Amino acid sequence: MGRWRVALLLALVLALAIHAPWALQGVYALAYRASVGRLPPLPPPGAGERLLVLSPHPDDESLCCGGLIREALAQGAEVFVAWLTSGDGFEGDAALLDRTLRPGHGDYQALALRRMGEAQRAAQVLGLPPDHLFFLCYPDRGLLHFLERRAIPYTSPYTGLGAVTYPGCFSPGAPYTGEALEKDLEGVLERVRPTLLLAPSPLDAHPDHRATAYLALRALRPGVRALFWIVHGGWEWPLPKGYHPGLPLEPPPRGRGLSWRRLDLPPSAEEAKRQALLAHQSQQHLLSRFLMAFVRRNELYSPLPRHPLPESGR
Repeated sequence: MGRWRVALLLALVLALAIHAPWALQGVYALAYRASVGRLPPLPPPGAGERLLVLSPHPDDESLCCGGLIREALAQGAEVFVAWLTSGDGFEGDAALLDRTLRPGHGDYQALALRRMGEAQRAAQVLGLPPDHLFFLCYPDRGLLHFLERRAIPYTSPYTGLGAVTYPGCFSPGAPYTGEALEKDLEGVLERVRPTLLLAPSPLDAHPDHRATAYLALRALRPGVRALFWIVHGGWEWPLPKGYHPGLPLEPPPRGRGLSWRRLDLPPSAEEAKRQALLAHQSQQHLLSRFLMAFVRRNELYSPLPRHPLPESGR
């Protein structure tokens, strides 16, 4: 068999594995059901709990935690969401939405406003009141810079902005510095006084997610529990792509070794999560099959932010 035929066959097998037509979904179901079924169940938070979800970008709150948010509210808990950025650094999105090959600063700023509006609509779908939402409005793809240079001002190469500017932000006019961001995060924690913090794991592949994880760990207060989640979990995870509500969500490759807990979702919570993700319309153009792959029978959370150290390393 010629090399091109081998390459074509491999590409076909890979496409089938990633997108899984109906004939292959049973294979995934058998493989995942056993591994996910062995995970300890996580009961949804109930009355008296105050949850704060730290979301690096608009849409992460629905991807990671849409089902938990819905279930926690149904059980009488209070839920709050803080978005650290407004998602204003997604070049492909800005180019597509404004029909330009070279989006300018204004295009990225318009994208931020659109994504903030979509986040509000998704929150409404999940049942969150407007006064439980906080937009910190720091620059997309800039958070890791803040950790490395806390006091040095940063200018976004996408929007051209160097300070919090968009309407409805937590601290209008705050400079783009790590110190200002940490101060705002402390302000949100002071207002919410959470009993449970939901944050990305430092093992997430996206730099803004890792930065959010580090900031959360710095800000974590005594007596506050934390659960960690992963969205960017490794090559092509989660599989298969697309909307497969009957399948479980398997732990991500980047999270192997973490003590995962599964939150089983009733159909009502699963559907609310789907509708919340559809509210992020700007992201559906390029990322629909990735986004909808998170609408599964369960969500995954770990009480550990990263892999435990081996005994010799402690």
